[in-house]
Amino acid sequence: MGEGSQKSEKAAELARIDTSVPHPARVWDYWLGGKDNYAPDREVGDEIVKIMPDLPVNARAEREFIGRAVRHLAGECGIDQFLDVGTGIPTESNTHGVAQAVNPAARIVYVDNDPIVLVHARALLIGTDEGETDYIDADLREPENILRQAERTLDFSRPVALMLMGVLEFVPDAGQAHASVGTLLKALPPGSYLAIAHSLKCPPMDEAAARWNASGATPLTLRTEEELLAFLDGMELVEPGLVSLPKWRPEPGTSFTDREVFQYGVVGRKP
Repeated sequence: MGEGSQKSEKAAELARIDTSVPHPARVWDYWLGGKDNYAPDREVGDEIVKIMPDLPVNARAEREFIGRAVRHLAGECGIDQFLDVGTGIPTESNTHGVAQAVNPAARIVYVDNDPIVLVHARALLIGTDEGETDYIDADLREPENILRQAERTLDFSRPVALMLMGVLEFVPDAGQAHASVGTLLKALPPGSYLAIAHSLKCPPMDEAAARWNASGATPLTLRTEEELLAFLDGMELVEPGLVSLPKWRPEPGTSFTDREVFQYGVVGRKP
């Protein structure tokens, strides 16, 4: 592709970015201390923190959980293929960086539908020479599209780890959420894994979620522990099961292990 075509394509992508309303990936980036956010993102982020001061803690705990989960999957479990849906704006401890530090030949496919994530992904999601990293501009609610494009990079005859980190909240319809996850899991062979991080439905989070939904941003839905475990029906849960993120296989240096974080995580294996 020529330089002019690349500039035109990037300009078209930037034109898709609506900076007038907050976006989950950009608010999350703001809470993580990033710079890829705009005034509406910071405004609603600050308002929600007034209601629920621990929301930035949730963001940091989720980022650390991703690192621990990927290290466990790439290391002890021997997984060398990852399908990360709902990538978010690239930051530290991205899936490909963690996985390829364990196994340089690991292959990772990222999926997101936010144009600002797409712009950054092309520049930042660069893997090892031995492995491969790809990015798909798609929505979790389009699982067949995701699978079709992911086949360029992943071998679905071998185990894959499906990562759903903070994305299921934004598929509010339970039937649609289960259908999407079910379609993706059905395409994965035995020995594959599903890892989920999700905001927990509880009184401290309910008011924050209500304020978020009133902002005009992509609406989110909180779920109970039982509702989250339903996504892993028929799977073998990896110890310790569904827990507050810092309690999932903490490592030396894991933050917030002395408190309850209302962002929960779970990893399951497809038998």
